[in-house]
Amino acid sequence: MGEIVNLRLARKAKARRAAAAAADVNRAAFGRTSAERARDAADRAKVERVLDQARRDGEES
Repeated sequence: MGEIVNLRLARKAKARRAAAAAADVNRAAFGRTSAERARDAADRAKVERVLDQARRDGEES
């Protein structure tokens, strides 16, 4: 026979796992120093500048 499972505890455990996964995502997105954010912004700006310089005349994106 199978193991008896308390559904209330199983639901709570599932919710805890989902909350932990969401916390990991938030840590990655918001848990950065201001220097890291500034570096990433500079990198994005450089990529946009390079793409704008490579654009042919008369083309709009």
